Amino acid sequence: MQTKEFKAESKRLLDMMINSIYTHKEIFLRELISNASDAIDKLYFKSLTDTSMGINKDELAIELAVDKEARTLTVSDNGIGMTEQELEDNLGTIANSGSFKFKNDNQLGDDVDIIGQFGVGFYSTFMVASEVTVITKAYGSDKAYKWHSNGVDGYTVEETEKDSVGTTIILKLKENTEDEKYDKYLEQYQLQSLVKKYSDYIRFPIRMDVEHTNYDDEGKEQKETTHDTLNSMTPIWKKSKTELTDDDYNSFYTDKFMDYTPPILHIHSKNEGTATYDALLYIPGRAPFDYYSKDYEKGLQLYSSGVMIMEKCADLLPDWFSFVKGLVDSEDLSLNISRELLQHDRQLKIIAKNLERSIKNELTKLLKNDRDKYLKFYEIFGLQFKFGIYQSYGAAKDTLEDLLMFNSSFEGKPVTLAEYVSRMKEDQKEIYYVCGESVARIEQLPQLELVKDKGYEVLYLTQDVDEFAVKVMLNYKDHPFKSISDGDLDLESDEEKEQTKKTSEENKDMFKFMTEALAGKVKDVRLSSKLKTHPVCLSAEGSITIEMEKVLSAMPQNENQDVKAQKVLELNASHPIFEKLRGLYDTDKDKLTEYTKLLYSQALLIEGLAVEDPVEFANLICNLMV
Repeated sequence: MQTKEFKAESKRLLDMMINSIYTHKEIFLRELISNASDAIDKLYFKSLTDTSMGINKDELAIELAVDKEARTLTVSDNGIGMTEQELEDNLGTIANSGSFKFKNDNQLGDDVDIIGQFGVGFYSTFMVASEVTVITKAYGSDKAYKWHSNGVDGYTVEETEKDSVGTTIILKLKENTEDEKYDKYLEQYQLQSLVKKYSDYIRFPIRMDVEHTNYDDEGKEQKETTHDTLNSMTPIWKKSKTELTDDDYNSFYTDKFMDYTPPILHIHSKNEGTATYDALLYIPGRAPFDYYSKDYEKGLQLYSSGVMIMEKCADLLPDWFSFVKGLVDSEDLSLNISRELLQHDRQLKIIAKNLERSIKNELTKLLKNDRDKYLKFYEIFGLQFKFGIYQSYGAAKDTLEDLLMFNSSFEGKPVTLAEYVSRMKEDQKEIYYVCGESVARIEQLPQLELVKDKGYEVLYLTQDVDEFAVKVMLNYKDHPFKSISDGDLDLESDEEKEQTKKTSEENKDMFKFMTEALAGKVKDVRLSSKLKTHPVCLSAEGSITIEMEKVLSAMPQNENQDVKAQKVLELNASHPIFEKLRGLYDTDKDKLTEYTKLLYSQALLIEGLAVEDPVEFANLICNLMV
């Protein structure tokens, strides 16, 4: 018996296939099971045109067997088998696909689904095995053959005995190393887990002898071995929606994604045409513990013809829907030769765009039809929408703007932007908002009093990212966003504006003195058009607001510590303190300087900012008390 060399370009090519193409060694079992499934498919498809074959579909199966003493793992099928020439062609030539040739020779269309296309999966066995033996008997042949190889040194083919049609592959596992424990592929639990992970939806049963531990009435341990089917075979997403209940969907979710909390909703879609796929998506009922951390990995499970290709395909979800869990199964994706990584093609982009649209539509329906459930969802994941708008520089605005919610001064609960706009005053052009760390703190802000008094609704932005998001959005339905902390809200009547202008002119020298007394801490001191009963407040000019300054300064290792809002100290001309200031300007400018610093510190505290010089502030209070 002569050892033959592989008919590939070189031994180095085989070495590359064994050591470089596959990222995870455990993939070998997926490849062997997929090849076995192909072999059974070929026999079954042949029987459809040749009824004399007498094939009973119920008897078609894949078998796994372990011999721990001999360190062997065996994968068998009762499929079409191989002739001596097919052994030479398929196993002696790397990257020659018998499945691909079978489809072409039999003129089977794309609707006939055979998994293997590239002819390299078999060689993944050498990642875990020191020797591989293949015993096969082709349908219609009275001869069986044995192929044997220990890797790059070549292979042998000889005639052998085999009772039934099909193929048996025996792997002699490598010895354990410090880095790799090959023994694990002889363990029942590991094999069950790998079948469940990668091959659960192979359409033929995958069976193995499984040892179960039971206890009798006296509590004594008893061992029982049964021949169990390890795979589900029929994916839930391939079933009709009419066959399934909410309990079916929820049970699948909790089992598949290891989440004890039922999902808020599921999205089951089938798409044919430019992109053909099945998708089953879930909105979780709780956020993973690491969801808002850099360690979180988004992505959907990706299947090709029921075989899992990727556990987390990040390209199928935009960042703003990264909380979605689920899977996509498509028969016409472009895969690389290892079936392990996805080529980034037009098909994938089409699927991702369709999924984004489906998720948005289902969330929109939930908001309309079940407000309480949407509010529960939004409380968990709504923050991600705001990050999505901000981090995409507004590109996600059209997708997300109608899903956003903010607390409202009118309703005391979250409202949508559409609801705000629907009840805007007739002459109102802008959407008013105010920022603060909580609704309770916002309600105490001096600048809110007059706006509410004039009957305008105000949105309360209480999360750090909120103002950054609305700044990026610019507007909603052509209505610009405007902070009530901005310099001029233009809420005064013409008569009030004229009076403010006159008073400002009369006191411009005092305002200039007070600005200089604050020594660059504010850009200006001026009269306020937004205060009603409070004496003072801060506003900001420019693109950086006071709230943005607070957020940026609180960031760890922030490189923009010097990014500051251009603050303006606003005074209420109707408050008694204003007359006090005017009197001091004429009689005691030193005292006016102290009052100016006190008012500035007061305004900082109202805004939730730290007093810049606590010692000076304490001394000024003491001086005032004396």
